[in-house]
Amino acid sequence: MYQNKSRHLTISNGLALSVLSLASCAGAGDHNKTVTKPNIVIIYIDDLGFGDIGVNGAKGVQTPNIDRMAQNGVNFTDAHCSAATCTPSRFSLLTGSYAFRNNAAILPGDAPLIINPEKGTLPSMLQKAGYTTGVIGKWHLGLGKGEVNWNEEIKPGPNEIGFDYSFLVPATLDRVPTVFVENQKIVNLDSEDTVIVNYHHKVGNLPTGIEHPEMLKMKADLQHSGTIIDSISRIGYMSGGEKVWWKDEDIADVLVDQVKNFIHENSKRPFFLYFAITDIHVPRAPNSRFVGKSTMGPRGDAIAEMDWTTGEVLNTLEELGLSKNTLVIFSSDNGPILDDGYSDQAVEKLGDDKPGGPFRGAKYSVFEAGTRMPTIVYWPGKVKAGTSAAMLTQVDLYASLAKLVGQKVEAGNAPDSEDHLDAWLGKTGKGREIMPEEAFTMGLRMSDWKYIAPQTTPTPDWMINKQIESGLSTEPQLYNLKTDIGETKNVIASHPQIAERMKKLLEEIEK
Repeated sequence: MYQNKSRHLTISNGLALSVLSLASCAGAGDHNKTVTKPNIVIIYIDDLGFGDIGVNGAKGVQTPNIDRMAQNGVNFTDAHCSAATCTPSRFSLLTGSYAFRNNAAILPGDAPLIINPEKGTLPSMLQKAGYTTGVIGKWHLGLGKGEVNWNEEIKPGPNEIGFDYSFLVPATLDRVPTVFVENQKIVNLDSEDTVIVNYHHKVGNLPTGIEHPEMLKMKADLQHSGTIIDSISRIGYMSGGEKVWWKDEDIADVLVDQVKNFIHENSKRPFFLYFAITDIHVPRAPNSRFVGKSTMGPRGDAIAEMDWTTGEVLNTLEELGLSKNTLVIFSSDNGPILDDGYSDQAVEKLGDDKPGGPFRGAKYSVFEAGTRMPTIVYWPGKVKAGTSAAMLTQVDLYASLAKLVGQKVEAGNAPDSEDHLDAWLGKTGKGREIMPEEAFTMGLRMSDWKYIAPQTTPTPDWMINKQIESGLSTEPQLYNLKTDIGETKNVIASHPQIAERMKKLLEEIEK
């Protein structure tokens, strides 16, 4: 049992029972046997830019735990998520398939599950290799089949795609429903206080940001002015479940406790944990003990909270003597974003910090900062400390980890995933030769060359309003990142043959 002391909200943790039952499952391992396969932990951050951590140049906030990982692991300078937005990147990481193949896009909070349960996934592959698998934190890959009844078991969900245990924020912090979902049921839901969610019109009598802006702790744009929960208006509308709503400043603590429980319960068997931290996505409302820890306002304070959260994972592994048998992969789902629906002084208090590092663009952008992520691989005693310029993409984690655990990638699964295990472990600086980058148009990397395809759809109004450097243009673009890391000079006119070759390669990938 876990109790959120600051809220007196008891969270029923079915983990102990579920893990005991898993011990008898095929391949789950035996408590008395020595673990030979490494544990695998993916720490996945939300909206963290390349330059948002100390080791990559952050000035307004300190990240000692992440820096410790980088100093004792492999810090990558050219590792990428597969898309410049969250749902597509998460889809690719877990399926080994580019998101555009499934038309995966940013989902509303009541969307159906977009991963096909009949296809192999990273967790289901690891299950077959004898791993107990868990996901804790942000999901945002859809739940159910559409028209979700939030008051019953929600199927399909994580369990149907390979996770033995799940404790979720269903979508994003700025979307309803604002509840935790454990093993596909809302935690501690009162059967007489049912939850209703609607993304088209208001339901129930809860106030909205449009109706009562005076109730808000931070001003929100129109899209984020739906139902008010915890003095913050969200995208969408909901009613019911008041006793089990989350409190934003306690979310990190709740998730960390679930992570600790999962690691403790599985310390004698191989486990895979996908820990999707909710920081630093909006609305940024870090716990009071982190307020003022940066000079950057709530966004910087949320980075400090995220660093603490990461440190708690590392500390737990060390306390249990698991560090030397645990591969930890730290990265982010897309580039940084400052103004993303709430007025929290992210722009005003940025100072000299460059969230995207030396790269151009941001979240939503096809420029490099949209997908080039802070990425660290940490495995004490197994990974030699250093820096790697290998070009890598998260879609390749499926095939690479399959190689690590000796599991074959079955035909029809992970169609875009390549085995680059040696590069991930820092044994070689050779990674991908070509690599697509997805945003609201497609880009392609070929060594130091970067090709950006012309946009074929209009730029969304909300993107224009945020003045995001999207990289969208009706004309093709070509950049030489070796001499122009900031993508400032389109050299397509002087290198038409390279551009044409890359255009054809991209078209082949898309087909």
